[in-house]
Amino acid sequence: MYPDKAPPTDVRTTRRHGTATRRRLLAAALVIPLALGAAACGGDDESSDPNKPVELSFFWWGAENRATLTEKALNLYTQKHPNVTFKKTWQANQGYFDKLATLTAGGNAPDVFQIDDNFIAEYAGRNVTLDLTPYAGDGRLDLSKFPPGLKDYGIVDGKLAGVAFGENTQGLVFNKTLLDKFKLPAPTTGMSWEDHIAWAENVSKVAKVPGTQDASAVYQAFWVWLRQQGKDLYQGKELGFTEQDVTAWFDLWKGARDRGATPTPDVIHEGNATDISKQLVVTGKAATSWVWANQMPELKKNTKDELGVVAYPGDQKAQWARASMYFSVFRGSPHKEQAVDVLNFLANDPEAGKILGTDRGLPSNLEVRQVVADSVTDPSMKQTIAVQTELGKTFGSAPAVPVKGHSKVRSELIRIAEEVQYGRQTPAQGGTAFIAAAKAAIGQG
Repeated sequence: MYPDKAPPTDVRTTRRHGTATRRRLLAAALVIPLALGAAACGGDDESSDPNKPVELSFFWWGAENRATLTEKALNLYTQKHPNVTFKKTWQANQGYFDKLATLTAGGNAPDVFQIDDNFIAEYAGRNVTLDLTPYAGDGRLDLSKFPPGLKDYGIVDGKLAGVAFGENTQGLVFNKTLLDKFKLPAPTTGMSWEDHIAWAENVSKVAKVPGTQDASAVYQAFWVWLRQQGKDLYQGKELGFTEQDVTAWFDLWKGARDRGATPTPDVIHEGNATDISKQLVVTGKAATSWVWANQMPELKKNTKDELGVVAYPGDQKAQWARASMYFSVFRGSPHKEQAVDVLNFLANDPEAGKILGTDRGLPSNLEVRQVVADSVTDPSMKQTIAVQTELGKTFGSAPAVPVKGHSKVRSELIRIAEEVQYGRQTPAQGGTAFIAAAKAAIGQG
């Protein structure tokens, strides 16, 4: 979902793989020989000499700006700890987890790697990630200034598998310049889903631009909507919704399409498939897009228009402050102590926080977050901080980390929602198909 132009990092990888290759590599990564796990916990190669030279491999995905900021923060760590250097590997989101799977399958996972909700449960379940609980317990990893939800968000089966690096939330981004041109009102936080669709229908008629991207394939929108119905995406290790829920969701958006509130299926597909730089709200093919609030600065880079952001429709208590992503330590790393210390530094050092800004979301450390808020000058970043801070006042508690197979659930929602969007399935048929596909994805018998 990020641009593929590579920055001047130490390692540049932008390999792209097909779906079949991705599945094969991920499967390989998740059947790591038990010998690897045994070796990983059999003793470290770490020396008692704190000045011994150490090189840590550090792997992340993101846009070019994130790569530059991350490099600067790691260089700052080296300035303060001259014996620690980094082998930095960056690439765009496309293909990142293929590469991580390949490295992990060969027992060569980076010492520190970025991960997200799609895969943290899978990697933790196979003991790829180091349990950070003891480090957090004795202060080597200080999470005391994290909000409770973020501090606990990386826990999988009782083990802290990753440190939340950024707080984020769902955001409905709209083209304010377009709306102002036609003297149309902006969408508002708290409007119902029906109100939003009616608003979008009016935008389509007046501005001759579809009012909203069809959100039926957007998992975070479906998740918020479910929570507003008293349901959830997952309950424990099982799905938290029914076939009837999916059918109602697809019906809602079929009605929006029938009323002209959304683009045509081909354009909807484009919005589903493209990266953040080409979302419909910045390409002029829809007045709104359903994204994560921390993506506002990246969206703004790709349009001259002024953008605004509000919460998703419905009761905001169904939304939550989530970990936008995590950093995990490889359980087999010979430099666990140094790797954990790097995470502690990046999360808690105010100078590092000012460098990293809000690219991965609002800083998890609340004191660092305030330092960043006071120091930023970029208008879109200021807007992101202000919006997330304001929205967060009304949000509810966060759900647990998504279960193993979540990534497949997401892709199946897109696939089946598009079947319904193109009219190849009815909403009811789509509901049946998605329940079956989602159960298979998470191994629910």
